[in-house]
Amino acid sequence: MRFASIGSGSAGNCMVIEQESTRLLLDCGFSTKEVVTRLQRLALTPEQISGILITHEHDDHAKGAFKLAAKYDIPVWLSHGTHRMIERYLPERAHIRWNIIDSHTCFEIQDLQVTPYPVPHDAREPTQFTFYDGQYKLGVLTDAGSSTYHIEQVLNGCDALVLECNHDLNMLENGPYAWSLKKRVGSRLGHLDNASAAQLLTRLDNTKLKHIIAAHLSAKNNTQDLAKAALSNALNCEVDWIGIAQQASGFEWRSFS
Repeated sequence: MRFASIGSGSAGNCMVIEQESTRLLLDCGFSTKEVVTRLQRLALTPEQISGILITHEHDDHAKGAFKLAAKYDIPVWLSHGTHRMIERYLPERAHIRWNIIDSHTCFEIQDLQVTPYPVPHDAREPTQFTFYDGQYKLGVLTDAGSSTYHIEQVLNGCDALVLECNHDLNMLENGPYAWSLKKRVGSRLGHLDNASAAQLLTRLDNTKLKHIIAAHLSAKNNTQDLAKAALSNALNCEVDWIGIAQQASGFEWRSFS
């Protein structure tokens, strides 16, 4: 298994997870044209995509998914609550192959075992995922305002982890956002700050961890250095070992070999 990102942040999110000929997109917050361009950086085309998983209905995660799915006949997996909320994104008269999931029930997509899990976020039925190829486990957690015991149980023992470090608390408090938006972002249904992400990390079994990527960084309320420092302190590792998922470029392929 290998994985990459074509963009991460409030302007759009999309990851790619690949095992053998199975290639999944996790979220799609970019236009079809932009997805095609960004996939080319990874030497991929939309015709090679096996499926799209949607974590929740917010624009930066879902707005481009369904036009892409309709145009290239790509099946979509999402929770019932998310499915109820995405009507505004649907192209007219488009046929989409829907797969409605239970956020507590594992399922398989070709060569990958997918484990969904619910998270606290201000969406209808937000769901995050882990991916397992029979040997290695990739965990993804973004768009969660706080951790839970269930989240930590699901993310235990990952070989790779993509973890939200959305904001620095001081930068958010003193930054340009309106008070209502500050309150939303910093709430238990908002986004993980650096310190909370680091605290979550210390509660996990990280003995197998080979990759850690800080994701969904705010352009106005965080810096790469602050996110890296928080996670490296939690893991007692070198700062440069912490990867960053960037808005413009995501991150290149990561593998376990």
